[in-house]
Amino acid sequence: MMNSRLAVAIHILTLIASNPRDVATSEWIAGSVNTNPVVIRRITGLLKQAGLLRTQVGVPGAELVKTPSEISLLEVYKAVQPKDELFTIHESPNPACPVGRNIQSALDTVFDDARRAMEEQLEGQTVQDIMSRLFS
Repeated sequence: MMNSRLAVAIHILTLIASNPRDVATSEWIAGSVNTNPVVIRRITGLLKQAGLLRTQVGVPGAELVKTPSEISLLEVYKAVQPKDELFTIHESPNPACPVGRNIQSALDTVFDDARRAMEEQLEGQTVQDIMSRLFS
């Protein structure tokens, strides 16, 4: 299931990259994203774990670890999207039904191909590409 984590994460990274002189606090970022700072802290924590952002104890704000052109959108996706959450089959289809019994295996290949195609697309795009679209 897709949610807004990826879009918010890209927003965060793009905002920080676009305003390197500003102190990127969760409150400041939340103002741009128009969400609660808690949501921003949760997502920036994931980006930090993935090695895309860094913070310092006692120093407000976050900064990019890499340049925007070095951060692929696939890295961002992998940082914030729980594994195997993109496509899921409903729980407990009826095993007595021929469709219910076989739906998972019938959809596995389709969903796998779709995920791979999406990941290839994201791999070819960077935060810099997003910035170029925003500011051109």
